[in-house]
Amino acid sequence: MERPNASAGASFILVGFSDQPRLEAALLVVVSVFYVLTVLGNGTIVLVARLDARLHTPMYFFLTHLSVVDLCHMTTIAPQMLVHLRGADRSISLAGCALQFFITLGLGGTECVLLAVMAFDRYVAICQPLHYTQLMPPQLCGSLAGASWALGFSNSLAHTAYGLSLPRCGHVRIHHFYCESVPTLQLVCGDVRAYRRVIFIECIILIVLPLLFIVGSYGCIGWTMVGMRSPEGRRKAVGTCGSHLTVVTLFYTTLIYMYVKPKGAVSKYVDRFVALCYNLVPPVINPLIYTLRNKEAKGALRRLFLKGWGRMWRPACGPREQAPRGK
Repeated sequence: MERPNASAGASFILVGFSDQPRLEAALLVVVSVFYVLTVLGNGTIVLVARLDARLHTPMYFFLTHLSVVDLCHMTTIAPQMLVHLRGADRSISLAGCALQFFITLGLGGTECVLLAVMAFDRYVAICQPLHYTQLMPPQLCGSLAGASWALGFSNSLAHTAYGLSLPRCGHVRIHHFYCESVPTLQLVCGDVRAYRRVIFIECIILIVLPLLFIVGSYGCIGWTMVGMRSPEGRRKAVGTCGSHLTVVTLFYTTLIYMYVKPKGAVSKYVDRFVALCYNLVPPVINPLIYTLRNKEAKGALRRLFLKGWGRMWRPACGPREQAPRGK
């Protein structure tokens, strides 16, 4: 159960699913499995994109950054959640809550902008294929990725400093399993209209505008695909965009539900389960979507596996080198 003597100024209590012990026992297994799968799946994407020269393209460069975002996001949430699911102490320090708040919010903003950048890459690849190399040079790709991280974390820095400085009047119980903006806002006892305006502006800049850019990019892609005469070219365009579009749909569906739904529309338990799915499912599904739907990624995984298998067995099964004969 929660520790009753957690001081209001030094720590918070993450309620999570503490009133359902049987559910927590199941979640302990689920979160552990999903965390391991996230590390293996996204770690493999980063490794393969780094080692295979055929994947040194803008698409896989941005995909590597997306995998790093998913890895960092899950690592920020899952270990602390596993500790709380195993023990009776649900407290988290003010510094720990602020750090978790800052990192998760920054990574979420980074992913929103990064998905828009990936949509722009797909637009150039399909709508301007003859100029793709000139329009997407490595310097521009690095700048776009850096801008995604900078926008996400600069917004998070201002948001965290402002949000955690508001008066809480001794309220320390956060009805969530990690320090997130909406549940933390519910602890504030003063006037929060200014803070809500900050959240609204943040949602416009980091959620709505990237989503509109993605929709516009795919509108142009769809128009170009309609004009294609070759069925093979149309199938290739669908294949190269299908993975990214699936990830965007999965990400934004849960994100919009969490931040745009009317206040009090559903119970807090439903909110927590949706947040749990939002944090656990995409980091596991994203690598599967990009590897199973993409021939280049599957080929790179196969080559990496065969290369590693060959190195492992070559010393034992390969021909022995003969020592040079003396004269």
